Amino acid sequence: MTQSLKLPLRLIALAFVTVVLQEAVVSQISVFGVSADLTPLVVMSVGLLCGSMAGAIMGFGTGLFVDLVLVQTLGVTSLLYIAVGYWPGRLRELRDPAHGLVPLAMGAAATAFAGIGMALIQFLLGVDSPVSLLLAQQLVVTILLNTLLSLPVYGLVRRVLRPVLPEDPHRRRRRGYATGGLSPLQRPSERLGPVPRSTAR
Repeated sequence: MTQSLKLPLRLIALAFVTVVLQEAVVSQISVFGVSADLTPLVVMSVGLLCGSMAGAIMGFGTGLFVDLVLVQTLGVTSLLYIAVGYWPGRLRELRDPAHGLVPLAMGAAATAFAGIGMALIQFLLGVDSPVSLLLAQQLVVTILLNTLLSLPVYGLVRRVLRPVLPEDPHRRRRRGYATGGLSPLQRPSERLGPVPRSTAR
């Protein structure tokens, strides 16, 4: 199997396993009246690890799996999850955040966006979903629960994808600069150090 196919195949398997695990196991576990939602956390993690395009494609595929399993309007969850995967990928490409709490913040943002977006789309489509204080409370508890799960989920996704992730040359250059490596902006004389003057006789 070529290296170029390993990452897409792992992403497909990861999306399928995540949706099945979410609907068969995690959704049956209730904490303060709500269940955690692993799917936006996995999509967010793929975006942070693989970039915006891979994150958006992962979001579309995962959302499609969710819609098929729940037998709901196709494309609704995909539309939301495309953004959930794309924007963490853009953050990685533009800022390359290295702080350990970035997945925590992105997990909370992804869950909030997915929850509020789903409620808004259902309202616009005319689906009978009561908008009440209880719904807002459940959304807040879900965001808090998913925020606590963000780091473990991110670590697990990173462990699954690490063997097939291509090395990012931008990150390699940044590591070189941070450890005293040579910058391509330096002139040859600066790289080699000062040239010794010849002793005049």
